[in-house]
This record gives sequence, C-alpha cells and structure tokens, in this order.
Amino acid sequence: MAGFEKGLSARRCLTFATGLVECLCFAGAVFGWASLVFVLKNEGYFSSLCVNTTGVNETHALDCSGQDEQLSLIFTIASFMNNFLTLPNGFLFDRFGTTVARLFGIFLYTMGTLMVAFSSSVLPNTLFPALSFLAVGGILFLITNMQVGNLFGSHRSTIITLYNGAFDSSSALFLIIKLLHETGISLRASFLFLSACSVIHLLRTFFLLPRKFIPYPLPDRYTYGITCGKSESSEVATNGNAQVEEKPLNKNVPVQSEKSFRECLMSRLFFWHLLWLSVMQLRHYLFIGTLNPMLQRLTAGESSLVSQYTNAFAITQLCGVLCAPWNGLIMDRHKGKPRAAGETEQDLDLWASVLSLFLTALQCVLFSVCASTPYLPLQYLTFILQVLNRSFLYGGNAAFISVAFPSCHFGKLYGLVMALSAVFSLLQYPCFALVKGVLGGDPLYVNIGLTLLSLLAFIHPLSVYLHCRKRLRLGNLY
Repeated sequence: MAGFEKGLSARRCLTFATGLVECLCFAGAVFGWASLVFVLKNEGYFSSLCVNTTGVNETHALDCSGQDEQLSLIFTIASFMNNFLTLPNGFLFDRFGTTVARLFGIFLYTMGTLMVAFSSSVLPNTLFPALSFLAVGGILFLITNMQVGNLFGSHRSTIITLYNGAFDSSSALFLIIKLLHETGISLRASFLFLSACSVIHLLRTFFLLPRKFIPYPLPDRYTYGITCGKSESSEVATNGNAQVEEKPLNKNVPVQSEKSFRECLMSRLFFWHLLWLSVMQLRHYLFIGTLNPMLQRLTAGESSLVSQYTNAFAITQLCGVLCAPWNGLIMDRHKGKPRAAGETEQDLDLWASVLSLFLTALQCVLFSVCASTPYLPLQYLTFILQVLNRSFLYGGNAAFISVAFPSCHFGKLYGLVMALSAVFSLLQYPCFALVKGVLGGDPLYVNIGLTLLSLLAFIHPLSVYLHCRKRLRLGNLY
C-alpha cells in the first residue's frame, strides 16, 4: 500500500514537472512576437510595403511603416484569437474534458508551426492563420495544465500562477529561433522541429493527464493515476483505458451553496475583474505589438541596437516563471492558519487576493509610465516591470477565478473573461494606426492615455476588499 501511494505521489510530481516544461517551452510562444518580427523583416516579409520617400534637403529614406502596420495587425489578430477563442475552448474543456481539449489544441499548434515553416516572403499572408493557430493551441495547453494545481491543495494558487508564469516565459522561444537564425539555421527548420515536438504533447495527454478532470477540492481518499481498483469513496482519476469516475465536489458541501453560472456572470466581482484584466492587457498587447517600431524610433534605426534591445526584452521574458510564484505565495499565505468563527476557506482566499490584485495594478501603472518615457536606457527597467506585471496579471487572473467562483464553472468563466477582454484589446490596432497617422509616429499621447486608463484597475481590489468586509460583517456564506 505504501508503495502504491508512493507511485501516485511520483505520478503527481511527474505530471506537474512535465506540465511546467510544456508551458515553459511552447504554450505562450506567440508573445515573443518582437523577436520573430526581427527575423521576418530580415527574410523580407511584407517588404513590398516599404516605399522610398524624400525628406528634407532631398534626402532619400525607406519608409517601412506599411510593413510595420501589417506585422502589427498579425499580432493583433493572434492575441485577439488567443483570448476570444478561450471562451469556446473553456466550454469544450468543461463539457468534454482534458483529452478532447488537448487533442484539439495539439492539432491547432501543429498546424500553426507547419504553416509558419512553409511560409515565405512570397506568401507572407500565411502568417495570419499560423500565428492565430499557435496562440489558440498554446492557451489550450495552459487551460488543461492549470488543473494540476488541484493535486497540491495548500499550494494550489502558487502552482496555477507558476504555470501562468511559465506560459509568459515561453515567449522567449522566438528569441531562441532568432538567435538560431543568426547562426544560419533557417526559420523553416526551427518550426519543423516545433511541429515534431507535438509527439511530447500527445504522450502527456494519454499517459499523464486524466481523460476528464482533476476535481477541487479533492475528495477523501482521492487517488491519481492508473489504478487497479477504486478508492473507498469511488472517486478516482484514471488514465489509459480505465473508466473515469470523478466527483468535482465533496459530498459534505451542500449543492445549494454553489452559484449558478449566470449568477457568477452577473456578479460585481466578475465585472470588476473583467475591467481589471482588460485595461492592463490592452497596455501589454500594445507594448508588445509596437516594440519593434518603438525601438526603431528610439535608436534612430540603428539595427544592432534594435537587435540588442530586442534580445534584452526576450531574455527578461524568461523570468516570468520566476516572478509568477510570488503572486501565488501571496494568495496562499493564509493556508493552514486557523479561521475566525464563521469564515470559510473561500473567505480567506478572497482576503488574500486583495493584496495580489492591488500590487498587479500598481505594477502596471509603473510599467506604463516607464514605457511612455522616450529614453532608451530606461527601457531595460520597462522590460523588467513588464514581465513582472504580466506574470502577476495572468497568474492572478486564473487564481482569482478559481477562488472566487465554483470550480465547476472555471473553464467557462476563464474563457469568457479572456474572450471579453480580447474584444477590448482590439483597441490596440486603432491606437497603432493613430500613432502612425495623426501623431506622426510619436506615441506619447497614446501612452499617457493608456496610463490613465490603467488607473481603473485599482477599482477591483477595492471592490473585493469591500465585498470581504461585508461578508465578514454579515456572516454571509456562499
């Protein structure tokens, strides 16, 4: 029996470790767009949109604003699809379970890598569907891996944020492709290798992850892995060809204590959380999508400096996996502590989330101020604040939804908040067009506007704080 339990523990740890590698190496690669743009420009993608212009004193210059705009549009669409299609993906996950959702994600990711591999400067428009497939497939990897946190109850939020941090860090994958390209390895070879790595995703799907779900909270005597029989409570997560019998909730919890999906959707917590995510996500997407043109402007077009700062940005993205767990530790800091009379575990989780939400909003404002300052060396600090804030943002988003609402609605609510925030993030393209057009390439006023908009994010932690005080005062339970 001891050996059996040791085997289950080893399986849990292996599932956690391989999921971390999957998120770190593949899931969020599309957000390393700034590095890939550098390669695409060298390969001549959309170079036909560059035109010769005559400036003052009859000097000739190459205006590639059309090329920049087209490449920015690719990222805008991909980032939109990444978020918007999380809604149907969430329903797919909640309805059909882990295996079906992952197989769909693997198919999309493999198609995306193959389409990039066989694209060229002659067929640059292939990048539009390719990057969208990469984005949607990658977010499915993240969604199906976050449930692994349910296996480690007292560290659940830490693991969820760690996976989100790994998702952010995976944007450095395109930096590796950029560095390999500079050594002579073609873009096609790199992406064909990524396509071949889909075998790893398939192996995890069939041999490490459950066919359906990992419940939270874990029922008594819950076992995880391929088992010879059922636990005393008949609640078993299985793989392979074994039958799955899972109960997402403890029997001692009354059914009426759960909110319906509609009640969650119409709650004040959901609305302010959506606003909190949307305003900060827009700031990040516009920064990533316009980083290359911004560096071109601040370096006066010096290619070596642009490459240096692009590499620095991509390297800082690797730190996302190190930054994200700090947020999880903030949210898990109350675990194991005695509760006051009338307090539930969810009450403590919500109290703990207030500090996390506030720090995330504060980081975004600081990041936005630095990004708005047209001083090149300051951008190193901007990169650090950006990766720190992005790690807190997405890890905190998933962790908050998991503690504020019933776990049976997690996939749907996570997908919905990402989808609605994606609609808001479409504002990045008119912002980019405004900078290129009316503002003559100077993004100062747009950056100031986005900084002021980011201040709205402080409403959410205040709202959660007031909500927690009201619950404590009234002794009201879900």
